[in-house]
Amino acid sequence: MTPEEITDFVYDEAWMLDQGQYHDWLDLWLPDAIYWMPLNWNQQDPINETSLLYEDNFMLRLRVERLHGARTFSQKPKSRCHHLLNRPRIEEISDDEARAVTQMHYIETRLDEQMLLALTVRHHLKRVEGRIMIAGKRVDILNCDAAFGNIQLLP
Repeated sequence: MTPEEITDFVYDEAWMLDQGQYHDWLDLWLPDAIYWMPLNWNQQDPINETSLLYEDNFMLRLRVERLHGARTFSQKPKSRCHHLLNRPRIEEISDDEARAVTQMHYIETRLDEQMLLALTVRHHLKRVEGRIMIAGKRVDILNCDAAFGNIQLLP
């Protein structure tokens, strides 16, 4: 992988989410990948400590199907989101694997409510059959210990 490929991938993933292209976004995930959003600052253990989100591929697909469901009344009208990214910082890189960290602002809106979250996102990426895929994603919310409403979409 090259730094440019990694940077483009991170930006393209955020664009897919902003455009509501959730099924295309799901295709970026390896079958055994985990999406993790810790509950506590510097949390190290997703299994024995409560997390805001710890979802495998099956749960991510359920979440996306719920967003598109005809009876998902909490999404009428649909929520929308916007990611504002810093340039990803590449921590590890090889021909077929990489780890990158990106700081970003995530805005989610529905009707007259808007939520802004400051995030640090860690991607674990692998090249599989020529494609870059998500092997894991960790999203740390800067004020993770604050009370806030439901996050409807995926930062």
